[in-house]
Amino acid sequence: MLQKQTLAFLRELKKHNDKSWFDVNRKRYESAKADFIIFLQDIIDTHAKKDDGLAGIVSKNCLFRINRDIRFSKDKSPYKTNFGATINRGGKKSVLASYYVHVEPGGSFVGGGVWMPMPPELAKIRQEIDYSFVDFKKIVGSAKFKKAYGELYKGDDTLLTRLPKGYEVDNPASEYLKLKSYIAMRQVTDKELLSKDFRKITLDAFNALQPLIGFLNSALD
Repeated sequence: MLQKQTLAFLRELKKHNDKSWFDVNRKRYESAKADFIIFLQDIIDTHAKKDDGLAGIVSKNCLFRINRDIRFSKDKSPYKTNFGATINRGGKKSVLASYYVHVEPGGSFVGGGVWMPMPPELAKIRQEIDYSFVDFKKIVGSAKFKKAYGELYKGDDTLLTRLPKGYEVDNPASEYLKLKSYIAMRQVTDKELLSKDFRKITLDAFNALQPLIGFLNSALD
């Protein structure tokens, strides 16, 4: 479980998102970051017993920087108001499917997959789904996956209005071939985040996601 101080820091950072406040509260940031790293390492080490691709991964190397890239953004807030980490055997810059943990007051979630892959990788995933749709449907239609996630994320930001070129409208996998991302998310409340249940919630979510991670990576490897 995470400490209350970690969530409290992120709440206050959202209210005071400027360098002067951050510099004064840097020790609090370091403490909150360390708390997240410790939690994450436990999750990685435990889940690696089922997914050996995670063996030896160091949690601090999975974290995203707290600093925002504001070069091309109208929002000039210098800091992210969350702790996020992507976990896969290739590292943060890898194209491989990842497990993900996102801690943010009022907006936390666990899950993963592949978010907005580049065209070559996206084409490989779609091809694998087309070729192996029976296997894919078993994964996303399994009781374990549906209990954890319901279904794959199908927001407007990741959904084509038409099938990509090369696929017919009567393709049985059409609803999945239209996707531009293949991710699943389990929302986590602040109460769950600070409870002893958060560890189990995260591990259960990762366990349910593992077959999809394996399927996606079989296309990308």
